[in-house]
This record gives sequence, structure tokens and C-alpha cells, in this order.
Amino acid sequence: MNDSPGWASPGSAPSDGQETGIPKPSPPVDEGGPAGQWSPTQPPPGQWTPPAAPGNGPGAPPPAPGRAGMPPGSGWGGPPTAAKPGVIPLRPLGVGEILDGAVSTMRTHWRTVLGVSLTVSVIAEIVIVLVQRYLLPRPPTVDPNATGTEALRQATDSAQSELLTSAPSTLVAMIATLITTSVLTVVISRSVLGRGVTLSEAWSEARPRILPLVGLTLLLSLMSAAIMAVGVLPGLLLGDGAGGLALTFLGLFAACGVVLWLMIRFTLAAPALMLERQPVLTALRRSAKLVKGNWWRTFGILALTYLLVIVVTLIIAVPFGIIALAVDSDGLSELLDSNSTDFGWPFLIITGIGDVIISTLAYPFTAGVMALLYVDQRIRREALDLELARAAGVPGYDTPRN
Repeated sequence: MNDSPGWASPGSAPSDGQETGIPKPSPPVDEGGPAGQWSPTQPPPGQWTPPAAPGNGPGAPPPAPGRAGMPPGSGWGGPPTAAKPGVIPLRPLGVGEILDGAVSTMRTHWRTVLGVSLTVSVIAEIVIVLVQRYLLPRPPTVDPNATGTEALRQATDSAQSELLTSAPSTLVAMIATLITTSVLTVVISRSVLGRGVTLSEAWSEARPRILPLVGLTLLLSLMSAAIMAVGVLPGLLLGDGAGGLALTFLGLFAACGVVLWLMIRFTLAAPALMLERQPVLTALRRSAKLVKGNWWRTFGILALTYLLVIVVTLIIAVPFGIIALAVDSDGLSELLDSNSTDFGWPFLIITGIGDVIISTLAYPFTAGVMALLYVDQRIRREALDLELARAAGVPGYDTPRN
């Protein structure tokens, strides 16, 4: 097992059908007595008492809390406490612990986390603002009084224009997400072991995996686009009547359900690709195995994560939007005019600053949740906690792996 950035060589997990020889805690060694034998001299039945210890005689003070006087179910009589060398305890995680671990990583390694997320966010936002200001075409004119075929044509042209204008921003955001996810996954893998990492170290670890991560993202995007096209194609072929529109709607709804199911099923592919250094197709299979039987739990955690991101986005974006409209006197009229994209520089700059703050916080949080979900599933299925404890140098887990 290597210590960074992943914790298992490709194909070594038990879920891949291989035995791994997972390290166990070192057994206590007692060289003073015979191994595996009872003492030849045994006390008479019913008369054995514990050996005397200092302070156990008549008139001794009561036992200290946490020893003989401890409450039932704690201390020696309770379950052992999980080791916690880093931001999470090394045991199956609850939802709150996954979210807290992502936030703790941001707080503990804030220099590295904010360094990569802020840098990428600023560059991405500058590119998006320049594209919005100079490259986006003016949207087509929409006549609210149009009916029939003309209304349908205008709606189609408007949808095509919206797709065209959003494509550059989506592409830039996707590239920014890939870079930050790759680097921050390395940071999170070190934080689980209680180790720090500099930005240069994280980048050197992540750089060889960026191209495979791009390939994974493109493959999932093409897969989603193909499913959506198959879903709406029968309705489009049927025509513009009521039957065609109904079939298109039903096909779109079914396609969205299939895409959602696949995206949750493959949501752990990126951490597997980064931390296990798996190829793209193997990473997809690893994710499917880890999520199997836990689809709804994974979906719930991701839904809660993105809900929190939306709340933070609104808290930050609304004040910046109000300030931008107040500073830019033409901003409100341009915003209300659906046929205009000529926002002034004050409006674009102020809203861009808000977007940078949002991205700087959202990128590491979502990347942290994804990585810790992967860690949690491997702990539950493959006893990865023992591997992590050994890699972190926790006492009693230092048996080298065979």
C-alpha cells in the first residue's frame, strides 16, 4: 500500500475478487508465560479472587472515575474508540461526519485548499466575464404575441441561443472543476491520514491524472447526452401535435431518471481514478461496485451536499447582485431585457467577485464530500480503515502488509 495519494494498488480490493491480507492490529506479546496453555496450578472452585492491587485493601479510597467505577458500556466494557489521525475517525462514517470532514479539511489545510480553489476560480471567472462581454451573440427576438408555428420556431431559436450562450461558461466551469477536484482529492487523501501537503506537492501528485479525469468527464457527458437524445427522439419524430409533445415529455422525464441513476452509480469513479490510479473504465466499474446496495444513501448525501451549496450560493449571490444593480445604473434594464446581453463592466465585475467567492467555497466542499464518500464505502466493504490506520502510523496497526 502506498501512502499518497491513494491507499490501494489497482485491482487489489476484495471487491475485485482478490485476497488482500489486510493488516490486523498487532497481538500482545507476553514472553513470561506458556503460550496457549492454562497455568498448572488452578485455584479451588468458587474461591478465586482478583490479585491485590495498590489501593484495593480495606479503607482504600473509592476507585477513580473511568476505571472500576465507570458506567456500564464505557471504557473497558464499551466498544473501542476508533482511531482518528486526521479529519475523520477510521470507521464507517455518518452523514454528519462526511460533511464535517469536508469542512475540517478546508479549515485545517486552508492555505492549500484556498490556494488552488481561489486561483482556479479567479482565472475561470475572468474568462467567463470576457466571453459574456465580447463573444456571446445577441439572443433572437421573441414576439410574445406569436402563435402556432411561428411561436414554436421562436421557442426553438431561443432554446438554441440559450444553449449556445451557456456552452462557453459550462465548458470553462467544467475545466475548473476538473482541476480543483484532482488537486483537492489529493489534499483530502492526506488529511485523512493527518498529514499536510503543499500546493506544489498536491499538483505534482494530481497532474498525471488530469487527462484520465478529463476522459472520464467527457465519457459521462457523452453518455448522458446520448441517453437524453434517445429519450426525446421518438416524440420529435412523431411530430408537433399533442401526441408528439406528450411523448417527448415522457421520454425526457424517463431519460432524466436514467441519467440520474447512472450519475449516482458512477459518482465515485473520479476518486477511484485519482486515489487508486485506475484507468477510466476500471474506475467506472469500481464506482458501480462501491455504490451497489447504497444508491439511495449516496443519492441522499449528494442531494444534501448540493442543497447546502445552493443555500450558500443564494446567501452570497443575492447581496452581490443587489450591489451590482445599485452600482450599475443600466444593469437592471439590461437584466430585464431578454434580448440584451450588454451588461456594463461594474455589473459584470461585482457579480464576478460573488461568483469567485461561491466557487472558492463550493469546489473544495463538494470534492471533499465525494472523496470521503469513497473512503466511507471502502471502509464499509473492504476494511480500508485498517489500511489507513497502518499508513497513518497508529500504534497496533504497524504490521506490514504481505
